[in-house]
Amino acid sequence: MIRSFRRFWRYLTAALEGTLDELLDPRVQIEQAIGEAKRRHALLAEQAAAVLGNERELDIRINRAATEAARLRASARQALVLADRARASGETTRAAGYESSAAAFAGQLTVVDASVSDLQALREKASAVSRAARRGLEQNAFALQDQLTQRARLLTQLEAAKLQERMADAVRQVTSFAPPGDTPTLATVGERIDRRFARATARGELAADALDARMLDVSRASLDIEAERRLAEIRAAMAAEDGT
Repeated sequence: MIRSFRRFWRYLTAALEGTLDELLDPRVQIEQAIGEAKRRHALLAEQAAAVLGNERELDIRINRAATEAARLRASARQALVLADRARASGETTRAAGYESSAAAFAGQLTVVDASVSDLQALREKASAVSRAARRGLEQNAFALQDQLTQRARLLTQLEAAKLQERMADAVRQVTSFAPPGDTPTLATVGERIDRRFARATARGELAADALDARMLDVSRASLDIEAERRLAEIRAAMAAEDGT
């Protein structure tokens, strides 16, 4: 009894899965997959923009700090010049005041220079992260374009499959007879087997298409090598022109 119930449950589960597969529209599933890929690409683009924005902000802070350091250095130098003139004129009090101002400017300059050094260290790290983000975004865009190409191919195959289904239905309506009662015919069983076989074959083809993703890096590397070769040719031509 338990064995019969398990067998019935497995059969019922398989029947429900088959019904669900028939209800799901492949076109909708394809568009959902592409929409998800676009959403991930947009998210990656936002993250890359945030990383690049941080790098640009550090550049602004470094430039501002460098400008402030130049101002403090010039002020300290001017204070020393004034101190030397006052001392040469015998105005020791004023000379001491200028010396004190120069020391204050030098102290502020020390703090600003340390800040510039820290900002430059952060800038180097941000630059490395920014380069990685750019590469990741570029590779993801390349993969997204490949998925769009696959979508066009799958939609074409889907239309061809629908046409084949309509033709098969038309032929079956002409050549088949209704079975007595609820008894299935061998043709009906055979069609179900063929349908399951076709679906399994389609899943295998889709799984094989995933191998194309591993070829993307190879294609990208080939493009980079060709770009380097072209750049070397341009540099050689420029060198030859300079030589002449």
